[in-house]
Order: sequence, then structure tokens, then C-alpha cells
Amino acid sequence: MEPIYKRILLKLSGEVLAGAQGHGINLETVNSICSKVKECVDLGVEVGLVVGGGNFWRGRTSEGMDKTRADHMGMLATTINALALADALEQLDVEVRVQTAIDMKQIAEPYIRNRAVRHLEKGRVVIFGCGTGNPFFTTDTAAALRAAEIDADIIFKATNVDGVYDKDPNKFDDAVKYDVLSHTEVLAKGLKVMDSTAASLCRDNGIKILVFNLENPANIVTAVCGGQIGTLVK
Repeated sequence: MEPIYKRILLKLSGEVLAGAQGHGINLETVNSICSKVKECVDLGVEVGLVVGGGNFWRGRTSEGMDKTRADHMGMLATTINALALADALEQLDVEVRVQTAIDMKQIAEPYIRNRAVRHLEKGRVVIFGCGTGNPFFTTDTAAALRAAEIDADIIFKATNVDGVYDKDPNKFDDAVKYDVLSHTEVLAKGLKVMDSTAASLCRDNGIKILVFNLENPANIVTAVCGGQIGTLVK
């Protein structure tokens, strides 16, 4: 198989890393995902990665807590996940760097755009932690921002559903899956591809998004090679 993308931004939710246990980090799941990231790297694809923190902490559900502080806690949760992914990749002999939007130089590099691009050019996976480094912005927005900054060809949003539907397929049997959408349609119809800030950022910068199911991690390689999976937003 030959890749059709040179540089991708892979967005993983924190919940994905928890596997069936639903909380924390399931190492078998992490290793399975990272093995497919390695396959992409071996194909010559440059991989940036943004991960959420919902397997440890969800700031938006922290009733009664100061929103800014809750979001800061969520940023720390993303860093835990970033370090776990980095370790799994290194065990597979993949060169990796973790860069965080909040300075924590004892455990990760600070996010510097030019340095990140240089790492990618050298074949290293770059994992971006701490979201955007600002409260009130999701890791979806961080993925859109980093994709724009590193000039990624596409964002891969790996989720627990096999694409974008007109309504929740887990609740409605008659939900219809879209194969292709425009950014404007996503925003106008209020489709839950990404939050509206992230979706607007992708539209304004012409960044494509491919939404697909990560239940089978091999879908990452399939997507890189142009396989017909998920929903493409362009």
C-alpha cells in the first residue's frame, strides 16, 4: 500500500485509550494503536498527534468548580496520555517527541512550531499535549490549530463511530451516514464532527477532516492509503 498523505494530524480522544475498562490507560489498547502509527511512519508518513484527557478528567462536567481550573486539570490529563503514547511508540523503536503548550520542561519540550516541523521532517512522531494551553478551548480545537500550524494534509479524527451521521446512530436506527460533507454543511447542520470553534478553524484554513472508527486501529493505515472509510469533510 502507498500513502496518499505526506503529513497527518491524528486526533485521539482520551476515552479511546481507556479501552473496555472505561477509565485510565489500557496498555493493550495503546500498544495496538501505536503499532499502526508505526506502520504509517514506516510508509514515510509524518505524524503529529493530539490526544484528549477524558479518560482521566473532563473539565466541562466538573460542576461547581472554577471552569479555568477544571480546564487546567484537563490539560494535565492530556499530558499523562501523551507520555503513555510516547512510551509505547518508543518501545516499538519509533522516534517521538512530546511537546506541551504549557511549559513543563522536566518532562516534555515546550511547543515550538518550527521545532515540531523539524521533528516531523526527520521522521519523528510529535505528540502535542495540553491542548492549546488555554482554558475554554477543546482538544479538537487544539488539533485544528496544530494541523494548520504544521501544514498537515488532513486531520484524522479517530472516534467510536464509523463516520458522521445526521443523528446519533446509537439512539436512532434510521440514522443516515454521510460519506462526504463540506465544512459549511457541518456548521449549518450542527453535526458533531468537532466543536464549532474547531470546525470553523478547519473551514477557514481549508483543512480536511476524516472521521472514522478506531475500534479497529488498522483503519489508521487504511485511511493514510486512501481507503474508503468514514466520512470526509472538505
